[in-house]
Amino acid sequence: MTTPLSPSRLRTACAPDAIPAQDSRGIPEDPEALAKIQPRAQSAMEMALAIKSREYNVYLAGDPHLGRTYFARSFLDPAAAAAATPPDLIYVHNFEDPDRPRIIRLPAGQGRRLKAALVKAVTDIKAEIPVHFEREAYLAKRQTLLRGFNTGRDELYADMEARAKDEGFSLALDDQGALTLYPLLEGKVVSDEEFEHLEPDLKKELKGRGDRLLEEMGEYLRRISREEKGLRDQEKSLDRETAAEVLDARLAPLFEEFGANEALAGYFTAVRGDILDNLDALAAGGRDGSSAPSPSGHGHGGHGGLPGSEAGPAEDIFYRYEINLFVDNSQTTGAPVIVEDHPTYFNLMGCIERESELGALYTDFTLIKAGSLHRACGGFLIVKVDDLVQNPTAWEGLLRALRSGQARVEDPSEGAEHARTRTIEPEPAQLDVKVILVGLDETYELLLYTDERFQKLFKLKAHLQDTMRRTPENTVILVSLLCRVIRDAGLLPFGRDALAALVDHASHLAEDQAKLTLKIPLLRELMIEAEALARMAGAACVERGHLARAVTARDFRADLFEEEYLAEYDREMLKVATSGVAVGRANGLSVRMIGDHAFGLPHQIACTVGVGHGGIMDLEREAELGGPIHTKGMMILKSYLLGRFAQDKPLVLTGSLCFEQSYAEVEGDSASGAELAALLSALAERPIRLCYAFTGAVSQSGAILAVGGVNEKIEGFFAVCRRRGLTGEQGVLLPADNVDNLMLPEEVVEAVARGQFHIFPVRRIEEAMEILTGIQAGTRGADGSFPSGSLYGLVDERLTRLARLALRPSRAADWPAPGLGRDVGK
Repeated sequence: MTTPLSPSRLRTACAPDAIPAQDSRGIPEDPEALAKIQPRAQSAMEMALAIKSREYNVYLAGDPHLGRTYFARSFLDPAAAAAATPPDLIYVHNFEDPDRPRIIRLPAGQGRRLKAALVKAVTDIKAEIPVHFEREAYLAKRQTLLRGFNTGRDELYADMEARAKDEGFSLALDDQGALTLYPLLEGKVVSDEEFEHLEPDLKKELKGRGDRLLEEMGEYLRRISREEKGLRDQEKSLDRETAAEVLDARLAPLFEEFGANEALAGYFTAVRGDILDNLDALAAGGRDGSSAPSPSGHGHGGHGGLPGSEAGPAEDIFYRYEINLFVDNSQTTGAPVIVEDHPTYFNLMGCIERESELGALYTDFTLIKAGSLHRACGGFLIVKVDDLVQNPTAWEGLLRALRSGQARVEDPSEGAEHARTRTIEPEPAQLDVKVILVGLDETYELLLYTDERFQKLFKLKAHLQDTMRRTPENTVILVSLLCRVIRDAGLLPFGRDALAALVDHASHLAEDQAKLTLKIPLLRELMIEAEALARMAGAACVERGHLARAVTARDFRADLFEEEYLAEYDREMLKVATSGVAVGRANGLSVRMIGDHAFGLPHQIACTVGVGHGGIMDLEREAELGGPIHTKGMMILKSYLLGRFAQDKPLVLTGSLCFEQSYAEVEGDSASGAELAALLSALAERPIRLCYAFTGAVSQSGAILAVGGVNEKIEGFFAVCRRRGLTGEQGVLLPADNVDNLMLPEEVVEAVARGQFHIFPVRRIEEAMEILTGIQAGTRGADGSFPSGSLYGLVDERLTRLARLALRPSRAADWPAPGLGRDVGK
C-alpha cells in the first residue's frame, strides 16, 4: 500500500548554520564564482580570447533572467582591462579624391590632441597670412615687381606709338584695352568723317597700311599679355613664398609631434600644398597696394582675390583641414567592451549624415559617424540577437563586416537597386573585434540551420545552464553571488537566516530540492523588495520574515485572476468536488500562466462508456481545443487498454473523455493519468474518491511519468480544499519521480504535518487506482483472468459484456466467458 509523503519530503531547508557568516557583510566575494557555476560558457569564452581569428565569435545561449549580459561583462571586463588600448581612428579629407575620405590610425589619445593642434594651426594660419601680405617687406617686393612690369609695358607702348607714327598713324587705346589707329595727314589726325571724304585710292592705301600695322601691333599686345602673365606668376610665387613661411612655422610642430606617422606626414604635406593652391580663400579682407594697370590703363584687381582669382566670393575650403575624430579612445583603459542595446543599422554600422543648405542636402568627411562596431574595434561587442534580427539590414551589415574583416560606413541598401543620391565612400576601417551575440537556444538553432554564414562566423557556443546541484560547495558559491548583489545594489545587510531562506527560494525557482536556480536576477528582484520592506520597518538588517512578506506581497500583487478563479470554486460556479465519490469522475490538475504569475487549478475530468464501435472519443480534440501532446496522451490511454484487456477479446466500446467546464485550449499530457483513472472507473462502475486530485502522465505500460508544475498544482488544489475546509482526507497523487521537485509552501507542509492533507507518490496507475477507489487493482493470473472483485477484474468483465453486445451473436458466441481463458482450438 502506498503511504503518503512525510513533511520532510515536501521541501528542503537550508540550515542557517550552513551560511559561513552572521550576515552578508562577513562573506567575502568570490571572483571565480560565475566561472564555477557556468563552466561550459566559461570554457567557450576562454577559447574566444585565445583564438584571434575573426570567425571565432561567440553565441552566448541561455534563457532570460540568467544574467547573460552580466556574465559576459564579468568575464570580458577583466580581460579587456589587461589588454592594450586600441588606436584612435580619424577621417581626413582626401585631396586627390574628395569623395573617398581617408582613415588614419593613431595611438590612443593622439586623435584628440591632433584635432586640437590642427584647429589651432589653421586658425593661426588664417590670421597670419593676411597680415604677412600687409608687411612692408612683402609690399616692397610686390611694388618692385609692379614697377618692373610697368616700365617694360611703358616701353612697349612707346615703341608702338613710335612705330605707328612712322607709318603715319596715331595710336589710341580705349577703356576696354581695344587698339584703334587713326591716319595722320599733314601731322593732323583724320577723323572718321574726314576719312570718308578722302580720295578712294588714298583711302585704300591708308586702310592697307593700317591693317598691316594692326597685325604688327598685335605682336606688341601679345608681348604685353605675356609680360602681364609673367607678373601674375611672379606675384603668385611671391604670395606662395610669403605664405610658405607661415605654413612652415605653424605646421612644423605638427610634423614634429605627429610626423612619425607616415600617413599623417603625407596628410600635413597635402594640407600645406592645398593651402598654397588656395591662398585667395585665406587672404580674408583683401590687401592694399595697387596692381599693374591692364593694357587699357586699369588695374587687374586687388587681393580680394589674389592675382589670377576670379571675381566673386572665394569657396569655403577650411572644412578640408578639419579632423573627424571617428573613434576616440583617449578615455579608454584597455580594450573597449561595448554593449549595443539598440542595434539599428546606423547605431551598429555607423552612418554618413547630411546637412541641408538652401534646400539641398550635402555631406563631407566631417559628417561620418562611427557605429558601435567601430567603437568596439580592438575589443568586444555585445549584442542581443533578438534585437538584432529585428533590423535585417543591421544583421546583414554585421555579417558582411565580419566576413570581410572591414567595417564600412555606407548607406544601407533596401532590397532592389534604386536611384542613389550623391554621397561619399569613406575608406573602411580594418575590423578587429570579438562579437558576442546573446540569445535563446531556439534562436541559435534557427540561425544555425537557416543562415550558413552564422555557422562560419560564430563557431563558439557559450551555453549558460539554468540550475546547478545543491551541494554545500555550490550553496556557498550562490551565497557569495547574492552578497555581491547586495553590495552592488547598496542594500541593507542580509542576516544569516535571510540568506538561508534565499537558498531555499533558489530551489523553489528551480523546482527541485536537489538543485539551485542560476537565475540570479529573479533572486535580486526579491532581495530588493525585501530590503525595501526592512527599510520601511526601520530594521538594520534584512531577516527571513522580510523575505516572507516580500513573497506574500509579490503574490498578492499578481494573484487577482487566481483569486477570482478560487471565488468561482467557492460559489460552485466551477464544479469541482473535494469530497464524496463519483463513477467516471476524477479531479485533474492544471497550471495556468497569466503574465508572470503561475498558479494551479483543479478540473473535473468526466468519462462515459457504452455499447458501440466508436472507441474512446477525445472531446477536446473533436472541439479543436486539444493540442497534439494532449491527443498523444489520449492515444496512449487506448494503447494501455489494448495491452491490458484486449488479449483474449476485441476492444469494442464507445466512450468519451472531457474536461468539464473547460473552454480554453488544452495541451500537455499531465492529466492523462487522471483521464485513465476516470475511464477505468467508468468501465468498472466503481466510484472514485473526489477528495483526491491526480496529476501525472501515463505510459502505455501504465507507469506514471513525471510532469511539470507539481508545486503549483498541489498549491491550487490545497487552496480550494482549505477554503472549503480541510477534512483530513484530502490530498494529491503525483508521480513518484516528481518528489524531488517538491518545494511546497510552509502552510501546505504544516497541513500535512497535522494530518489534514496528504500527498501520495505513485509509480503506476494501479497504485493510483487503489488509492482513488479503495479497491485492489488485481493482476492477471496464469489462466489469463483477474481476481474476482478486483478493479481490473470488473473492468475486464465490463469490456467483455460491451463487446458481446456490440458484435454479431454468431461471433460473440465463439468467445470464452470472462475469466475462463481462451480456447486455442477455436
